[in-house]
Amino acid sequence: QVQLVESGGGLVQPGGSLGLSCAASGNIGSINNMAWYRQAPGKQRELVARIFSDGTTNYADSVKGRFTISRDNAKNMVYLQMNSLKPGDTAVYYCNGDIRPEDAPYGYNYWGRGTQVTVSS
Repeated sequence: QVQLVESGGGLVQPGGSLGLSCAASGNIGSINNMAWYRQAPGKQRELVARIFSDGTTNYADSVKGRFTISRDNAKNMVYLQMNSLKPGDTAVYYCNGDIRPEDAPYGYNYWGRGTQVTVSS
């Protein structure tokens, strides 16, 4: 069973930094694209950043220049470094990945349970 588990959320002051981690575990055959989404209260879940298997990245306009997504394929990890945080970044952040289990001919899309990020003074 494949699982994604986020860590690193918390409370940070405006202008501060926070790093999120996502660990993929289980019977993993291969990992394709990985991404971070977020959902603020009363809003729809939105894509924050995505990293493709070749390392190519893309970002939501609202976080460009402030957030950086990266991955460590050897450790089955994906990270999100968030700098210059704003109150508007407050949300639950979810890890998402396209992962093929070892015993499957194709991949599935998986979600973590999320980690809360609160930006407030």
